[in-house]
Amino acid sequence: MNSIKKANNPISSDSHSKTIGYILWIFGFSGAHRFYYGKPVSGTIYFFTLGLLGIGWFVDLFLIPGMDKEADYKYVNGKVDYTVAWILLTFLGPFGIHRFYMGKWATGLIYMLTGGLFLIGYLYDYWTLNEQISKVNAQ
Repeated sequence: MNSIKKANNPISSDSHSKTIGYILWIFGFSGAHRFYYGKPVSGTIYFFTLGLLGIGWFVDLFLIPGMDKEADYKYVNGKVDYTVAWILLTFLGPFGIHRFYMGKWATGLIYMLTGGLFLIGYLYDYWTLNEQISKVNAQ
């Protein structure tokens, strides 16, 4: 399942932050802001093409409000804050701190002992963190 829709709340909430989106956009040539807003395919493309040679990176300056609104509608808000989880993943991901924050103690411990499962799990979490948080928040 690529996304979890808000079944009980048709009104969107503010699950993602435009401020964080713009801060990540500064490093947008790496695709960080696209991963944050739940666009892992284009995030990966941006990573390998340096933001589509800077052109896509510049265009995203104007697209971030739309990506933020889409993410706010698409993902379930709740006890786990998306921004905190993304900051923990970005800076402490190989240590599994973001997984501890989400209440996933077993995999957090595995990440801590294996460097985020030898960085493969760390990359997996870049692709799936929004869905993981939505699932935890929906419970």
